[in-house]
Amino acid sequence: MEQISAAFSIDLRRLSALRELDRRGSLARTAQAMRLTPSAVSQQLTALSRELGVPLVERKGRGVRLTGQARIVLQHADVIAAQLERVRADLAAWGQGHRGAVTIGAFSSAISGLLPAALAALAETRPDIEVAVVESQPPDLFTRLDAGEIDVAVAVDFAEAPASTDRRYTRTDLLTDILDVALPATHRLARLDRVPLRKLAADPWIVGDAHSCCGAVTRSVCAAGGFTPEIRHAVNDWQSLAALVEAGAGVALVPRLVQPLHRPGLVLRAPEGEPPTRHVFAAVRAGAEGDPVLTAVLERVGTAAAQTLER
Repeated sequence: MEQISAAFSIDLRRLSALRELDRRGSLARTAQAMRLTPSAVSQQLTALSRELGVPLVERKGRGVRLTGQARIVLQHADVIAAQLERVRADLAAWGQGHRGAVTIGAFSSAISGLLPAALAALAETRPDIEVAVVESQPPDLFTRLDAGEIDVAVAVDFAEAPASTDRRYTRTDLLTDILDVALPATHRLARLDRVPLRKLAADPWIVGDAHSCCGAVTRSVCAAGGFTPEIRHAVNDWQSLAALVEAGAGVALVPRLVQPLHRPGLVLRAPEGEPPTRHVFAAVRAGAEGDPVLTAVLERVGTAAAQTLER
């Protein structure tokens, strides 16, 4: 491909398509995430390749893969995106951050167990900040963060989440959430103070979807315990899961972030040994951490997390 002059420009929307392809791995998944057709994504990448004067994708079987030049572009893309966020943050700081609107994306148990206290504190101390909450999980949560649809992502570290070293985001550690064993009150192990997970290997399990944070954590905890759970019921809603456990339909792992679950026929017991945990963090786009409105929101979320640990 013919190299063009050093005065070339880059369309940021096309650059976003390249970043999303890197994350998703295929044109079809990239198109779905960006709400475009695969043909439109391909056209964006072709146009970006033409702008830069280098090939960005190459055929691999029935799909595509990124070229070495694309990897170089992506390294600079992260810096460009972070710098644009710093511009936005500096402008917000110039305006002293007296007013603002923030959308928080979070997984369901963070919405129920963490955000209410943070929103109440914001309503009392910063009524000038308008906050909206949407339920979302990785990887879509971070696609929406990249696109500017949300401003703060609250997530759990698991396979679908970006690496802690991902330069596209600035992370804030919130809490380490412990998971307890949920059993029917009539279960043979219900009277134990601590339950050996291995002794539940033959029980039916109630587990969330494999792509959900808790579903993934439960599977990995059971694997570490030396068994693959027989998943009888696939349930993502915690109240529904608790109702099934109470009815004797199976056992489950329940994070303390969603407790207490007030059901007389259900008991919660700590697992024997090192307790299974999940790490909860908040993330903003790299460069946006200087935004005074976002800083205020993150401070309240962090305080709510600290109070949750004290419960």
